[in-house]
Amino acid sequence: MTITMNIVVCVKYVPDAQAERGFDDSDLTTNRESVEGLLSELDEYAIEEALKIAEGSEGEVTVVTVGPERAADAVKKALQMGADKGVHVSDPAIKGSDAWATSLILAHTINKIGSPDLVLTGMSSTDGSMAVVPAMLAERLGLPQITLVSELTVTEGSVQARRDGDVASETIVGTLPAVVSVTDQINEPRYPSFKGIMAAKKKPVETWSLADLGIDAGQVGAAGAYTEVIAVTKRPPRAQGEIVADDGDGGTKLAAFLAARKFI
Repeated sequence: MTITMNIVVCVKYVPDAQAERGFDDSDLTTNRESVEGLLSELDEYAIEEALKIAEGSEGEVTVVTVGPERAADAVKKALQMGADKGVHVSDPAIKGSDAWATSLILAHTINKIGSPDLVLTGMSSTDGSMAVVPAMLAERLGLPQITLVSELTVTEGSVQARRDGDVASETIVGTLPAVVSVTDQINEPRYPSFKGIMAAKKKPVETWSLADLGIDAGQVGAAGAYTEVIAVTKRPPRAQGEIVADDGDGGTKLAAFLAARKFI
C-alpha cells in the first residue's frame, strides 16, 4: 500500500569550513555575510532520506531554512537534489539567535506550512555542532522525537529507527507525526543532476519574515538569546614542537614526555 507522506526537512546555511571564518566586530556574532557558505553537509543526509521516503508516493518534501539572504542557497541545493518546494525565513532581527530562538522560528514555520507527517533534520549543524535543535523543535511542536538515527523505516502511522551506540544498537518505534534527526551513516546523498538543477528553477520558494510567522522580534536574535559572546580572541599560532633525538633512548624520552603531561 502506498503511503502518502508530507515531509519537512530543516536545513542550515553554514560558513564554508575551508573559508576564513570569524566574528562580526560590532556584536561578536558569527560572520555569515562576507564569507562563502553552503548547505550544511550533515543536512544532506536528511534531505536524501526525505526524498527516498517520498519517492513513489503522492507526498512532497518541503525544505525550510532560517538565515540571511544568502541562506537561500541552502534551499536551492535541496531543490536541485529533488525537494519539491522551499521556505526561507529571513529577517534582520534573527541575527544572533541561539538554539532556543532557532527552534522557536522553525516551530512557527512548520505550523504555518501545515501538519507534516514527518520532520527530518541532520544530527547537528557543521558550524555549531550543538545537536540540540531537533529536541527543542519536537518539544515546541508537541511531537515525539527520535535522534541520531542510522536506519529509518516508515509505515502507516509509525516510524521505526535504529540508533547505533558505542556498544550496542537500539531499535526505537514511535508514532507519526514525529521529529527525526539522522546521522551520516543512514545513506549516501545524491548529487544534483543537470535535470534536477534546471527543474529547481521552477520550484516554488517562499520567503517569510518574523511578522509573517507572528513572532515578536524581541524573542529572537541577540535580544532573546540566553547566551552572549563577551570576548573573542584569535587562536595563537602553533608553536614548533620539541624534537627528540633518538640516540637509543628515544622510547624512554617519549614515555617521559607523555608521562609529564599525564597522557600516560
